[in-house]
Amino acid sequence: MNETSAGRRIRWWPAVTILILGALALLIVRLAPAAQIQARNLAMLGLGGLVLVLLMLWWLLASRAPWRLRLGVVLGVLALGVALRASLRFRGVTGDMLPIFEPRWTQRAATTLEKGAPHAALDDSGRPDFPQYLGPQRNAVIDAGPVLARDWKSEPPQILWRQPIGAAWSGCAIAGNRAVTFEQRGESEVVVCLDVLTGKLLWEHVYPARYASALGGEGPRSTPTIAGGRVFAFGATGTLTCLDLATGQRIWQRTQTPEGLPEWGYAGSPLIYEDNVIVSVGQPDGKSLFAYRLADGEVAWHGGSQPAAYASPAFLTLAGVPQIVSFNLVAITAHDPGTGAVLWEYPWGRRQPCVAQPVVVGADRVVFSSGYGIGCELLELQRDPAGKLGVQSLWKTISMKAKLTSFVHRDGYIYGLDDSILACVDLRDGSRKWKAGRYGHGQLLLVGDVLLITAESGEIVLVEPKPEAPMELARFRVFDSKTWNPPALSGDILLMRTDREIACVRLPVTKIP
Repeated sequence: MNETSAGRRIRWWPAVTILILGALALLIVRLAPAAQIQARNLAMLGLGGLVLVLLMLWWLLASRAPWRLRLGVVLGVLALGVALRASLRFRGVTGDMLPIFEPRWTQRAATTLEKGAPHAALDDSGRPDFPQYLGPQRNAVIDAGPVLARDWKSEPPQILWRQPIGAAWSGCAIAGNRAVTFEQRGESEVVVCLDVLTGKLLWEHVYPARYASALGGEGPRSTPTIAGGRVFAFGATGTLTCLDLATGQRIWQRTQTPEGLPEWGYAGSPLIYEDNVIVSVGQPDGKSLFAYRLADGEVAWHGGSQPAAYASPAFLTLAGVPQIVSFNLVAITAHDPGTGAVLWEYPWGRRQPCVAQPVVVGADRVVFSSGYGIGCELLELQRDPAGKLGVQSLWKTISMKAKLTSFVHRDGYIYGLDDSILACVDLRDGSRKWKAGRYGHGQLLLVGDVLLITAESGEIVLVEPKPEAPMELARFRVFDSKTWNPPALSGDILLMRTDREIACVRLPVTKIP
């Protein structure tokens, strides 16, 4: 079989050369310092594909194998490709841009939720609310509630319930014993309200809207906000809905008519400030940020002209000035909370997704961070004699690249997932103290003095953050699939979800205030 009909042997050296050069190229890319893990992985996938193409060309055109054998091998490879395509389907990518496949015969569980009444017997009215994205202060810091136990071996967390749910990258907002989240069902976005302790469906609100992309998946991206007995939900295609928390009845609804959606759909969660609900729309000509009146949904103001990213509007007080800060695609913009007028702008990175919330670290200082090789920067605001705000950068580093989650500040240090690995950065100069612990592109909350991490793998991990080194205290598995959604913590009750499942976990505690 190693000789042609003319007696010539198969010419193997080109194939060996291709394999050796390909292996060397892959090794160089793998070992080279990379600001973007995602870019490195994409480069390695591209190189692997190129090697396969070159091998096929060699086999067909330069191998000297008998033509019957050449065609037989090519047809066999094509048949294998068809079989793989027929048996596997693309499920999106990991946070590091590695493809995820699953068997086509895997059936997704039905997402029709069972209806029920609020669960009164186990209702703990003393649990603090988690009424919006990243918690009461919108900064991923929980400083009220019970103290979490650090030993999960003697008393592990308890899964109270777990059930299927429609696709979405949303988190939950919790008020009392009601939890509200988003899901996608076919061609409709659905706002659902669940009983926290049983998972029973209390009500749902359905309206036509759908966003989906091959890499980003399908469904809404933002987390609803609960305020004043109402729910405010901002869908992936730009529909802002106000609902009654008790009944789910629609009070008002406004649908944006954008010139173009952000690449991954709208992801910013609604911000409540005084009598307005504020969302980032990202349109030009003074229509980047919108404020709608809570009472009737009428436009109170709009301002700015920057394209939207995926962070949520934040109310901050810096240099003594209250302001709504919008972390946009290529610039940070601060708005007057009463009029929407732009107070200051600062250029940011390049056209890459910005997701992490700004973190205030002093009376006039704030840190921003984004992934894709950009890193983080400490900004200081100052007021001139006329009262105008100016911005200067104190330091910039790539040691904290927050891609899909926010980071937190504690005792002069910031802690977060630097491109999937937990890291600590010194606020004084931006130097990295350590980088350790691979948790993927999950999410985190600072609960008292410990980090509660929901890893991309579906595990809950408890870590004690110290500038000297991190100490992993405990871990517990909840899901077996990609977990990007932000968690919600109400006392000892943790709600976490994926784009397919939602679960309620009771965490062990040592002290209840």
